[in-house]
Amino acid sequence: EVQLVESGGGLVQAGGSLRLSCAASGSTLDDYAIGWFRQAPGKEREGVSCISTSDDYTYYAHSVKGRFTMSSDNAKNTAYLQMNSLKPEDTAVYYCAVVLKFLCYSGLPYSQSVHEHISWGQGTQVTVSS
Repeated sequence: EVQLVESGGGLVQAGGSLRLSCAASGSTLDDYAIGWFRQAPGKEREGVSCISTSDDYTYYAHSVKGRFTMSSDNAKNTAYLQMNSLKPEDTAVYYCAVVLKFLCYSGLPYSQSVHEHISWGQGTQVTVSS
């Protein structure tokens, strides 16, 4: 079973940057993608970005495209989410997850069924002040 440890969240002013890290252990990620989801208070969890580690395919939600960049270091089994030009509406708990590749190719949808079939990290808080 894969274990995921996230780091890099924090408090930043609007326009600032943060880099989230997701370190995976316990399983090879060759057949999977690593995704980032976020959940703001009172809102449903949503897919933000994902990367397929075998072919470097990446997906970005429309709301973060051009501001966020996802990358992976396969040797370290670690994925990163570089977040630039942060906005107050980016405030949320960010969750790293290992997902089947087809979910990444399909735009990283979220549902209860998806939730139950994903390995999740513990979450890291990102707060963007205006």
